[in-house]
Amino acid sequence: MSRSGQPPDLKKYMDKKLQIKLNANRVVIGTLRGFDQFMNLVVDNTVEVNGDERNDIGMVSHSLPCGSHRNLGFILSRRLRRTPRFSDMAQQISKKRKFVADGVFLAELNEMLTRELGEDGFAGVEIRVTPMRTEIIIRATRTQNVLGEKGRRIRELTSVAQKRFNFPDDSVELYAEKVMNRGLCAVAQAESLRYKLLGGLAVRRACYGVLRFVMESGAKGCEVIVSGKLRAQRAKSMKFKDGYMISSGHPVNQYIDGAVRHVLLRQGVLGIKVKIMLDWDPKGKQGPSTPLPDLVTIHPPKDEDEFLRPLAAEIAVA
Repeated sequence: MSRSGQPPDLKKYMDKKLQIKLNANRVVIGTLRGFDQFMNLVVDNTVEVNGDERNDIGMVSHSLPCGSHRNLGFILSRRLRRTPRFSDMAQQISKKRKFVADGVFLAELNEMLTRELGEDGFAGVEIRVTPMRTEIIIRATRTQNVLGEKGRRIRELTSVAQKRFNFPDDSVELYAEKVMNRGLCAVAQAESLRYKLLGGLAVRRACYGVLRFVMESGAKGCEVIVSGKLRAQRAKSMKFKDGYMISSGHPVNQYIDGAVRHVLLRQGVLGIKVKIMLDWDPKGKQGPSTPLPDLVTIHPPKDEDEFLRPLAAEIAVA
């Protein structure tokens, strides 16, 4: 590919011998018979070269580099397209493709970290893209377990993320951020409830424990729904609510923190849904700084100066 993003003009290379570099550093030499705008190539009289010498795509002489050779004959080389990530900001892609790719990347990363750090109080992930590198901030209640002994576990997670999502070397960095109030984090409470149910605790007792802890942490309302085969073979749903909860309007995006988790038990799969309504915080630390639209504030009346009516005698003297 050229620097302008347009595929090179291969018409002048038709019926000529080319050296083509494929994935995994594989090099083949053959005669170009056809191509299309997507860089799919049709190569005839192909020979695969397994040598140490590496050259770019272009015209080559009839002499082959040192190394072993393997005749492949007539082949069709397809160009593989890689899904763009957050770090591919410089590439000229449509906005629709960019947002879809970013969403897929965030979903896969969140699922990977949820499975790996679920026992350590994983509470979400945030991605920040800088010109130098991509920063991934892991929010958890027990950050020391995320970091590991002498930072070993965070380095392993960095290596896994780099290889899984095809980041260049030293272009991705993972950080651990501690959740200040885990009682107001729906993800942390859903994971806590999940491990309580896996431990064999009764559903009612586990849900009421989570409900009480959330309300004592300063939440305005909480709702816990557990559905599935709770006791008998017949599946049902149990809902536990406390406090004030809104379900519609734009404030839901600011005030409601929700999480969904699944528990695999012997009798089947249980679904857990936790919704926490935060309280209004003018400072924006424990909750949103924007008040609810139906909040009515009654201000105290202003102090008025009292004007005394002059007496008749004073008026006469004047």
